[in-house]
Amino acid sequence: MRIVADENIPLVEAFFGHLGPIQRLPGRQMQAEQLAQADLLLVRSVTQVNQQLLAGSPVRYVASATIGTDHIDLGWLQQQGIAFDNAPGCNAESVVDYVVSALVNLAAQEGAELTHKRVGIVGVGNVGSRLQRRLESLGIECLLCDPPRAEREVSEDDGGEQGFVSLPTLLERCSVFCLHTPLTREGAHPSYHLFDDQVLAALPQGAWLINAGRGAVIDNQALLDCLPRRKDLKVVLDVWEPEPSINAELAALVEFGTPHIAGYSLEGRTRGTEMIYRSACRFLGIEPSRQLQSLLPTPALSRVQLDATAANEPDLAARLVRLVYDLRRDHHALQQVLAGEPDQRPAGFDLLRRNYPMRREFSSLQIGGLEAGSALAQQLQAFGFNLVDD
Repeated sequence: MRIVADENIPLVEAFFGHLGPIQRLPGRQMQAEQLAQADLLLVRSVTQVNQQLLAGSPVRYVASATIGTDHIDLGWLQQQGIAFDNAPGCNAESVVDYVVSALVNLAAQEGAELTHKRVGIVGVGNVGSRLQRRLESLGIECLLCDPPRAEREVSEDDGGEQGFVSLPTLLERCSVFCLHTPLTREGAHPSYHLFDDQVLAALPQGAWLINAGRGAVIDNQALLDCLPRRKDLKVVLDVWEPEPSINAELAALVEFGTPHIAGYSLEGRTRGTEMIYRSACRFLGIEPSRQLQSLLPTPALSRVQLDATAANEPDLAARLVRLVYDLRRDHHALQQVLAGEPDQRPAGFDLLRRNYPMRREFSSLQIGGLEAGSALAQQLQAFGFNLVDD
C-alpha cells in the first residue's frame, strides 16, 4: 500500500505509517507523474484533484483532510470508481475560536459590547451552527442565512425553529456578518461573489465583515474598490481571492488579515487526519489502530487558576481568549510577508501556513478557581474554555 500525502497534513506517519510507505509532497505543486505508483492520495484544499492529476494512475482512494470539496472533481472520481472522503467539521471549533478572537479584538478597538451586536451568519453548516451556539451562549443574538438549508429544513415564511432569513433581511437587521458558506458556482443559490459590489454597498454603517469560509464568496476587487469609500467598515479576512497570490493593497485595508489559518489549531488539523485515517481503514476493510487522543501533546499552557478578584476584571474573558489565540499575531506575520518583494509574496503566504506555530483550541485551557454556576463561570464556559473543579 503506497501512500502520497500533502506535506502539511499533520501526524500522517503516526496514523498511516502501519499501512505502507508514505511519500510527502508539496500540495500546491503535486504532479501526475508523482502519483504513478500511489494507491492512496491524501490532500488538502490546495491540491486540485481531477482527471489531469489522476488519469492513468493506480490511485483508488482519495481523501481530503479538509471540510470543503470544491478542489475535488467528484463527478470524475465517481466515473473512475475512485473512492473519496473528506473531513467535514474537523476544524469547525478552531474556526469558531478564530471568529471569537476576531470579535473580541474588534470590540476592544471600538470599545463596544459584543452583546449589543446582532450577528448575521451566512452558511449554517458545521462551522456556522457551532458559531451560532457559541455566540448565543454568550448572549449575542444571531440571525441565520442559508437558503439551501432553509429549503431543506424549513421555509422562511414558516418562521420555523431555525429562523432562517434572506440576505436582504440580514443586511437590514445585523451589524456583524460572518461568512461560512461553501463555494458554489451553480445551482439556485451560488455563493461565488455572493458579496458583490451591491451587497457590500448595502452593508450598514459601521458593519463588521468576517470571512473565514471561502475567499471568492466576497468579490475581492469589489471589496478593494469599496473600502477606501467606506472607512466605517471593519473587515477581517482569513481567505482570499486568489490564494496564494493575494492582493497586498486589499490586505493593507482590512482590519485583520491572516493566511488561511482559521482552522489551523492542532486539534482541528489532527482531527482531520484522524477522520481520513478511519475512512481509509473502512475502505481497506481493516480496524483502525490509532487514536488521536493518545497522539496529542500536552498544551504548553494547560491550566489557569483564578482567584477571588477575577470576577471584578471586566476584560478577563478577552485576556484569556488572547492568551490561547490572538489573531493579531497572524495578521502581523502576513503583513510582514506582504511588505516583501511582490514575486516572493505567494511563496511567503504558503510558508506561513507550512510553518504555522502550534496553536490550541480554547477547550484545551483548563480554568480553575471559579464557583460553579457563577456568572463568570458561565461566561467563560460559553467562550469555550474548560472549567475544572479545584
